Amino acid sequence: MTYPPPPDQSGQGGFQYDPYGSQPGSQPPQQPGYSPQPQQPGYSQPQQPGYGPAPQLPPAAPGYPPPYGAPGYGPQLPKGQAIASMVLGIIAVAFLCIPYAGGFIALVCGIIAAILGGIALKKVNQGVAGGKGQAITGLVLGIIVCALGAFSIIAVAAGMAMLGTAGSTL
Repeated sequence: MTYPPPPDQSGQGGFQYDPYGSQPGSQPPQQPGYSPQPQQPGYSQPQQPGYGPAPQLPPAAPGYPPPYGAPGYGPQLPKGQAIASMVLGIIAVAFLCIPYAGGFIALVCGIIAAILGGIALKKVNQGVAGGKGQAITGLVLGIIVCALGAFSIIAVAAGMAMLGTAGSTL
């Protein structure tokens, strides 16, 4: 068995890989008398012009996904702060539903979630980190829980003040 000659570096002749097998010079030289496919009389393969290598795509701008047809997404950016912000925001919303002791835990988790979400969103916008959706989710949930916690503290304080004044007028 003979092997095809090594590829010519100049691009002039030699064996060239062609997945469709339709370009001239793309098939390895065959032994005399060998025919891989029987040819029917009167039929021939259409000849297509060579297209050359695929064009190189420019690198994507930071913060944007690569264009269609790019070979891959490249290195993944860290998104730990964004995920922590989102998880703390979800925990804060869950503890908000528990009366009394849950409100304090929810308020603390909401404050931390809002802070981490803001820091993570700033890093995402700079192109240093990933996880923009998680950062926004943690920031929004943290702000909502903090607002509801502040509202409940004001309501409880107002209720106690009304009870204190109501008890003194009796």
